[in-house]
Amino acid sequence: MSVDEHIGQRAGSFYPSIQPYASGVLEVSDGHSLYWETCGNPEGRPALFLHGGPGGGCHPDYRRLFDPQVYRIVLFDQRGCGRSTPHADITANTTQHLVDDVERLRNELGIEDWMILGGSWGVALALAYAQRHPRRVRALVLRGVFTARQLEFDWLYRFGASSLFPEGWQRFVDPIPPAERDDLIAAYHRRLFSDDTGTRQEAARTWCGWEGELLTMKPRAPRTGPATRGEMALSRIEAHYFVNRAFLEEGELIANMHLLADVPGVIVQGRYDVVTPPRTAYDLHNAWPRSTLHIVPDAGHATSEPGILARLVEATDSFRAL
Repeated sequence: MSVDEHIGQRAGSFYPSIQPYASGVLEVSDGHSLYWETCGNPEGRPALFLHGGPGGGCHPDYRRLFDPQVYRIVLFDQRGCGRSTPHADITANTTQHLVDDVERLRNELGIEDWMILGGSWGVALALAYAQRHPRRVRALVLRGVFTARQLEFDWLYRFGASSLFPEGWQRFVDPIPPAERDDLIAAYHRRLFSDDTGTRQEAARTWCGWEGELLTMKPRAPRTGPATRGEMALSRIEAHYFVNRAFLEEGELIANMHLLADVPGVIVQGRYDVVTPPRTAYDLHNAWPRSTLHIVPDAGHATSEPGILARLVEATDSFRAL
């Protein structure tokens, strides 16, 4: 899950700005074309960044979570978002398709194995990929843990976060008639795929507004105006995944952590993360003996939180010799 984490606000905590030395478009199944780029050291240790959402897209500052002298850094925009096309498209867009895309990209770039850093939805995708291809993963760095369990969906879209942010919750539920409020994900899904442009626009802005208010320790004021291109992709793709429970069996990502018994990892979790509360990070850590869990005491969900950012850079540095 990610709207605009405005990570550039903490630019001083990153490695220096770097530009891609190569980029391209990977043609995958069912008409999807995925934008990818590589930067850092062409001969370095491969590292893949998986963005949030699903549907969030990559930001240039994500490159800067890795030491560019050490890592060959790979980023790509998942199906339907960022610079990938067709935009906001949900055709053949499932977790299983994205796992196949990651493996296709690895083969395309001639990479034997890589470290993977994923945040929020990127955690779920990283785990799904690693559990299918454990020999291709050197290590995992995971931030703001989301595993698509029912309790996680309920927290954000039924009860939980609503008790902490009642004003934002009211704005989120107001457009939905009372008769449809028993399943807000389904209600928004219907509107985000409505034939009416205005209905889609309002639903996208309101969906993203609710999540956007919760990202950081210091809440942001809700954005006004029409939905942006990025918000349209994020809201439509998120709703598509969430109404289908991310195309995963209940609890399977944590239940299958025995498949990653030989893979080391670092989990970075904000104590006051209201989007993906620490319960799931704790459950994942307990199921994964080779993991280290860092609960950042003064942080929410976003990468831009100073403590989160510092721990992520520390984690990627810790695997530089792996």
